[in-house]
Amino acid sequence: MKWLLACMLSLLVVTSAMAGEDPYIAVVGNDILATSFYLSPKYEQFLLDQSVVGIPVTGESFGTNAALIQPEICDTLGTTGGPLNEPPFTFRGNFNGRVTAGNAGWYKWVIFLPKKPSGEINLCIQCGVIKPNAFKFEGFLSVLTCAAETGELLNQGGICARQMTSPGYNVLRPEALPLINAVASRGPHAATSWEPFHLTAFKNPGTYDGVFQGAMTNDDAKQVLDGSSAARILLKSCMDKCVVAKLPVTGQKNALGELENDLEPGDIITVSMAIPKANTVDIYCHAESLKVMGIGEDPF
Repeated sequence: MKWLLACMLSLLVVTSAMAGEDPYIAVVGNDILATSFYLSPKYEQFLLDQSVVGIPVTGESFGTNAALIQPEICDTLGTTGGPLNEPPFTFRGNFNGRVTAGNAGWYKWVIFLPKKPSGEINLCIQCGVIKPNAFKFEGFLSVLTCAAETGELLNQGGICARQMTSPGYNVLRPEALPLINAVASRGPHAATSWEPFHLTAFKNPGTYDGVFQGAMTNDDAKQVLDGSSAARILLKSCMDKCVVAKLPVTGQKNALGELENDLEPGDIITVSMAIPKANTVDIYCHAESLKVMGIGEDPF
């Protein structure tokens, strides 16, 4: 009898540990309706219908200081109908807001978690990034001839050319890189009341270690995503750049002294990206430029 009971308890432990954890991908709006142009068939497997799993869509949003009138420059098959590559446009994807070189701007995404996260949370940003005024001259081919990355040094004497650098000099302008601010706040299924807190990113590659006792510190392993100059990101045109945010733990303090809390389905992730005036390139972002990705508990 003792042997049978031990086997049953062992089975329960194994089943509990192995059941109900799978990937999720969340965007602004009902995740199941995400635009296929931005997703591989592999990714589409991990989208949930929020209406089925009880996660509200109302409240999810995208905002920017830029007018949402720009085309999806990552679509190389797009077409223009006007002179100098002006509207009307035909393209796959969403209308974008553009922040041009030498100008400050911002983007903000509000996304509800579709599952209770059981691991680190990836904040993956994919925007169009091209050399200044490239779309005016190259249209939808601009990303094939004038692709860029944020913070790059430009050759002032040529079109769509990067400045060569010498040993001993930075190949980037750090002050030109976008700054990331990421905050978690409670949603409709939160078990307790708690205050919003900033997420903390693991530096990758890094030691994935450092100080956790008491309040965490910004160190070689971690950085709180507070929109400061230490929370910059380098975007490459039309490619995902993912920030790996540490799984929040109830009672853990971040480097700002804020208390983290375990997250539940429906809790809210707000990510803001500020573009500094020192920006050297043209940046195109839209509502689905941010994907919140991870592994979470199966809702059923």
